[in-house]
Amino acid sequence: MTATSYGRGMTSETDFPKGVSAPATRALVAAGYTQLRQLAGVPEAELRKLHGMGPKALRALDEALREQGLSLG
Repeated sequence: MTATSYGRGMTSETDFPKGVSAPATRALVAAGYTQLRQLAGVPEAELRKLHGMGPKALRALDEALREQGLSLG
């Protein structure tokens, strides 16, 4: 797990892979996602709409999910 700091004393524990940038992680957390497994079945198009979510982060998330036998929607 990675502790991510968001200023004002806020931190969030996530288990997103290293290929996911800080802006993408912040976008995911702001949307309510803090664990990789929560993204299973979520449409890629929905994640692409999040500010800070780029193709590299989407690839990293999809690959990490596939390693667990899961995938994006």
